[in-house]
Amino acid sequence: MAETLSKEQKQTQETFKFKWQKRDTYESEAVQTEWRRWLMEKYFDNDHARLEELFSGGKKRVLDAGCGAGGSGLLLFESFLDKHDYTGIDISDSVEVARQRFLEKSITASFLKSPLESIPDELGLFDIIFSEGVLHHTDCVENAICKLATHLKPGGSFMFYVYRKKAPVREFTDDLIREHLSSMSDEDAWKALEPLTKLGQILGDLDIEIDVPQDIPYLGIKAGKQNLQRLFFYKICKMYYRPEYTIDEMNHINFDWFRPTNCHRHTPEEINSYCQKADLEVQRCFLDESGITIIASKRLNQG
Repeated sequence: MAETLSKEQKQTQETFKFKWQKRDTYESEAVQTEWRRWLMEKYFDNDHARLEELFSGGKKRVLDAGCGAGGSGLLLFESFLDKHDYTGIDISDSVEVARQRFLEKSITASFLKSPLESIPDELGLFDIIFSEGVLHHTDCVENAICKLATHLKPGGSFMFYVYRKKAPVREFTDDLIREHLSSMSDEDAWKALEPLTKLGQILGDLDIEIDVPQDIPYLGIKAGKQNLQRLFFYKICKMYYRPEYTIDEMNHINFDWFRPTNCHRHTPEEINSYCQKADLEVQRCFLDESGITIIASKRLNQG
């Protein structure tokens, strides 16, 4: 498999193997609680009944496409997996971390190391395909959506989140930092981001609110009261902050953003066009400043 990967995807493979092995940076109660809240908000408007409806109507086959350490899949689906079938696929060795985490919870699941674009046909079709924060790390988001959709049953649900294009200065600094880290080892890149993470912590701990007097459209900044750290985060440079997180937990999130060479950002219009090409009908499109969350169904009129 490794021989077929592009240079960028080989780097993706190593990046996420490194990141997900650092279990102490994402398994605390604080991180798990906020992670679950974020998933429930963007996919289901914090309505658990909508999640239950997804699993109604008989046994479901779930494909977690780009499962990493199984984090998002467990946080959303854990209470349903005793009655449904879960398969996790990832390009990296993080599938072994996921396998171990599922074993620790006594949850039966299958795992396979594979690029998303070349999932074996022998796995068959799935009722639910879930790809949380993954497609933008492939070589081509459009191609990844179209390829994955071929593994979805007609009427099945495709749930995914991709990065959204951001303010111009933020786009510039994102790519500048990513390029700076590109020649480093994963360990050195992790350490190189720590000063940035600490600056974000200082800005956050200040808890200062400023009042922007007028819109600044060429910087993507709106008038009104804004927290200083969040203004920096969304418009200037990503420096993740939550007061209940440790430095390593915040650095993990910054590393997740800046380290992968492939880090595509899109507009809602682009993602909608990719879904149409893949014969997917978008049922939910949740937009925030960071990304685009989609729930789409495979059209029933399959030839």
